[in-house]
Amino acid sequence: MEKPNEIYKKLSTDEVIRLGGERFIQSRSSTSMSISTHAYMDSFSGLSDQQLKDVQLIEIFLLSSEKLTQQQFEKSSTLLDWCDELSSSLGNPIQRVVYYFSKALRAKIDKEARRIGLFTRPTMNHVFDMEGGIMSTTRSLISIYQKLPFYQAGHFSGVAALVDELSRSKRVHVIDLSIRHGIQILILMQSLASQHGFRIKHLKVTAVGTGFEEKIKQTGDRLKSFAESMYLSFSFSIVIVEDMLDFNKDLLELDPREALGVYSAYGLYSLIAQQDRLESLMKVIKSTKPRVMVVCEVAANLNSPNFVNRLTEALFHFGAVFDALEECMDREDENRGVTESMYLGEAIRSIVATEGAERAIRHVSIDVWRKFFARFGMREIGLSMSTLYQAKFVAGEFSCGSSCTFDMDGKSIVIGWKGTPIECLSAWKFA
Repeated sequence: MEKPNEIYKKLSTDEVIRLGGERFIQSRSSTSMSISTHAYMDSFSGLSDQQLKDVQLIEIFLLSSEKLTQQQFEKSSTLLDWCDELSSSLGNPIQRVVYYFSKALRAKIDKEARRIGLFTRPTMNHVFDMEGGIMSTTRSLISIYQKLPFYQAGHFSGVAALVDELSRSKRVHVIDLSIRHGIQILILMQSLASQHGFRIKHLKVTAVGTGFEEKIKQTGDRLKSFAESMYLSFSFSIVIVEDMLDFNKDLLELDPREALGVYSAYGLYSLIAQQDRLESLMKVIKSTKPRVMVVCEVAANLNSPNFVNRLTEALFHFGAVFDALEECMDREDENRGVTESMYLGEAIRSIVATEGAERAIRHVSIDVWRKFFARFGMREIGLSMSTLYQAKFVAGEFSCGSSCTFDMDGKSIVIGWKGTPIECLSAWKFA
């Protein structure tokens, strides 16, 4: 029993998941499906009753995933029933993250059982367009951006890396591979317009994509209005192709007088499963001879062909994101609920429940990107101290910003939450 006045150390989701993993390893030799709460009291003294329940919830989930890999689908489902009782989409971060992972694992069980012929009933394919969701819920995403320090730190430092290579140029052209709501361009405008003793003559932005032209047009209109308020000469163009294989240099309206840069924040991962499209895109980018290409992607390997490895990495990654949402936003915040269910929940489902061409979410580590970029003669350049300072300064403006961590991985900046990597920022030149 919990003592009334006892003070317990607050655990991050990372710490709870690790403790749950320890319990899972200890319990694997047991043939019983029952889990003794008393054993937790012996092994994990110093934890509150709720922390013990959270550790137990992680253990049960891991046991369920193990039963799935052993094709013991009934046992896996029974354990997930237990997870459903203990988890909640409205609870603490552990309860929330397990809620979505449990749903994804149940979908995985259904797919695997059907694949080997255990289930024969018809099923509806679950299809979710992540990019479409992002483009259609502006208010929720802007709210998340405003509340979570690592997202703002990533954008501001990414723009700082871009400006380092394009500053003091009278004409600047930025090709944006993931314009979305254009927050990064607003930051870029302010940065270019505030150069001491120097006035930029014109800023041109070209948004490249394979759909959502009307939404991107609305983004362009907002950017034009903002530029007018700053008395900044600005033009915005859109290049939409049905298939990235159709994208070519002639669509970009390049001007040799312009200093050209490429910006991609979460703009490449969706093409990992389509290597020919990704390679085609990079060949076109290389042919434009930009001064710099700035890339920001998720700092986790969520593309392992090994299901257990992928599941484990995803649990830690999304656990950290749910932890950040808990610390930076109210539990009842409507925008938090939309983000968790529509984006995080659907991403978890893609990573856990799908395989092959169906798996749309395929984040990879910076080392994988380095090997890929090397094929195109790309050389990683060191990010300046001012870029790192910018990231730390922006995070420090948040009440929850002290939980943001900043590390260097070679020449790249890894922005994390309580030590768990969230996103990685890098800058590249073409040979």
